[in-house]
Amino acid sequence: MLSRVRSAVAHLVSSGGAPPPGPKSPDQPEATSLLPAVPPEAPGSPPAKAGSASGSAAAPAKAAEARASFSRPTFLQLSPAGLRRADDHAGRAVQSPPDTGRRLPWSTGYAEVINAGKSRHNEDQACCEVVYVEGRRSGSGAPREPGPGQGLCFYYWGLFDGHAGGGAAEVASRLLHRHIREQLKDLVEILQDPSPPPLCLPSTPGTPGSSDPPHLVGPHSCWPSQKEVTHDSLVVGAIESAFQLMDEQMAQERHGHQVEGGCCALVVVYLLGKMYVANAGDSRAIIVRNGEIIPMSREFTPETERQRLQLLGFLKPELLGSEFTHLEFPRRVQPKELGQRMLYRDQNMTGWAYKHIELEDLRFPLVCGEGKKARVMATIGVTRGLGDHNLRVCSSSLPIKPFLSCFPEVRVYDLTQYEHCPDDVLVLGTDGLWDVTSDAEAAATVDRVLSTYEPNDPSRYTALAQALVLGARGTPRDRGWRLPNNKLGSGDDISVFVIPLGGPGSYS
Repeated sequence: MLSRVRSAVAHLVSSGGAPPPGPKSPDQPEATSLLPAVPPEAPGSPPAKAGSASGSAAAPAKAAEARASFSRPTFLQLSPAGLRRADDHAGRAVQSPPDTGRRLPWSTGYAEVINAGKSRHNEDQACCEVVYVEGRRSGSGAPREPGPGQGLCFYYWGLFDGHAGGGAAEVASRLLHRHIREQLKDLVEILQDPSPPPLCLPSTPGTPGSSDPPHLVGPHSCWPSQKEVTHDSLVVGAIESAFQLMDEQMAQERHGHQVEGGCCALVVVYLLGKMYVANAGDSRAIIVRNGEIIPMSREFTPETERQRLQLLGFLKPELLGSEFTHLEFPRRVQPKELGQRMLYRDQNMTGWAYKHIELEDLRFPLVCGEGKKARVMATIGVTRGLGDHNLRVCSSSLPIKPFLSCFPEVRVYDLTQYEHCPDDVLVLGTDGLWDVTSDAEAAATVDRVLSTYEPNDPSRYTALAQALVLGARGTPRDRGWRLPNNKLGSGDDISVFVIPLGGPGSYS
């Protein structure tokens, strides 16, 4: 996979960024590349600063980098003027796919809005694709004969909330679904066979121990007994592996392709009648079904993963240097409190106890703060996601990446077990939505908006996504964005998908 990515990148560089000619299959996304799309430069953009060591060549390079750092999802079909509106922090116009033209799969609704000045550009990214998976070649290396049941098709939605730059979110939005497709190739035949999955796959001919015939090997020929492995767990494992490979690719190619910062990732895969919701970060997914709220994710923050972080710091104290302690205290320990007994908790504790304060306890705690102000190593407020390979503690060389996990939590929802009505939806949102909107408030908006549209009106889900975004953004008032109750609205980037659980009309 990585070799194909590098080849695509080399082609783009050698051809000045132009894609290779030739028709594109509707089932195949565009060529894999870490290079972000470059939107048209907006008139009036600030010029690059002069006077650098590289002379006049530096200005075009900086301008190109600035343009490349700002792009929006292609399905929005934004014109140059639309891009300028989308990048306007003062107006904060809500963006959605146009009513004309091809709709998103499943009549999915989408809306987004830029932050109120928190970062230069909108660092959220989104992706919505229909992806075809073809099984791998046969054990002999020859392509399989085409026929029914040879391939699988999955629907894919992804929200990527970037931080410290938009590069990681941009790359993940373009490539993560390709990694998922690659991991599913081994499972095409297995998932369509109702029998239990094989324990081992056949070896490639010519490799040591490849005496087995080129077909799936039964479980008892490799191991005397095995745990029960479901088809669901194979798909979950494929998604988890894809996240890991995406993160590894970012690490390997971050220097040459400006993959700055990191991103939270919330992904939904619909395959064979089931929704697989994978979350790494602080975005959120909920199902609203007949008025009932079904959480489909949980946030991963320094507070929710405190014990995992503390355990790693306890097992590998070298990751803390001489600056941090893995223990948590209700507040920063003062030198005058040496020898006193103070409340604390470690990696094994959910409650609090007293301990004698020692010199090492004066170090800064690995996990500090609470709520939205909780931080790992006083730096980052999320504990799972992609990227962040260059992230260091401020004024230190200590890397933070060892404490950040790229693995998502995946929850499965079987659509075939319930008869859904047109008002049953899956709502995906970045933390810009959920910072000011509770699950109950989102469900109330679902009921209020959808009740004003005919059940067969495909625009109803876009209208719902827009209502959720507008409700979290608020209106400009008193030098800020305010909600109807006069509380501050969300000043963050906000991105929302609304997926109707009625789907394309069939779950078979």
